[in-house]
Amino acid sequence: MIHLKSPEEIELMRQSARLVSKTLGMLAKEVAPGVTTKSLDALAETFIRDHQAKPGFLGLYGCPSTLLTSVNEAVVHGLPTDQPLKEGDIVAIDCGVLQNGFYGDHAYTFEVGEVAPEVKKLLEVTKESLYKGIEAFTVGHRIGDIGFAVQQYCESHGYGVVRELVGHGLGKSLHEDPEVPNYGRRGRGKKILEGMTIAIEPMINMGTHKVRQLEDGWTIVTQDKTPSAHFEHNVAIVQGKPQLLSTFDYVYAALGISSDEEDPYRSAP
Repeated sequence: MIHLKSPEEIELMRQSARLVSKTLGMLAKEVAPGVTTKSLDALAETFIRDHQAKPGFLGLYGCPSTLLTSVNEAVVHGLPTDQPLKEGDIVAIDCGVLQNGFYGDHAYTFEVGEVAPEVKKLLEVTKESLYKGIEAFTVGHRIGDIGFAVQQYCESHGYGVVRELVGHGLGKSLHEDPEVPNYGRRGRGKKILEGMTIAIEPMINMGTHKVRQLEDGWTIVTQDKTPSAHFEHNVAIVQGKPQLLSTFDYVYAALGISSDEEDPYRSAP
């Protein structure tokens, strides 16, 4: 069952999503060679609790951490470890919070020092595909249009689109209906309606789309051990159009990046 949100509920969700965005912005300053993902996890938990919110992942489904940190060939759900990050690594940091009774759920793939040009290109295309999906999230379209847009863009660059893991509705539960695959056919799936709130999150592999789960019961990795990228935004339908609840602004401010990619999807001033 899809839970459509009122304007007031969407504003509460925006606060939750923005706290995740601020957490990722704080972490952006810390990601560097020699840093462990377990130390990043501790920083994130403290930051979220200091803002009078709860880590959204910790304890949910038995998750032992505040962050899910997926390095290189890890696609998603990587558990934080004491293994230091290395120059040239990439790490996808997925974070959630529970605040005001609503979840925020947001991810960004960070470069650790200087990465190979082909890896940088994977990250660029994956993030670009996120906005292709957001653009398709409008009243009059269906959920399949989102996946179609992501899939067509990424496969045109020769990348593999993960099938087993998908985006999802978001609200008082971390995972609500509808499921939002990163592949699909135009005109298929649930109708997109006013007040719908979802997490769109392309998970894109440099090689095959096939994945497997590690023995820890959490970490999903590429079958061919090629790198994978993951970016995620929380989006609501407001007056028929997609409006971002999350933002990469805090990450970009920390990294010194200038971007206007979010401008078409910002709320009115």
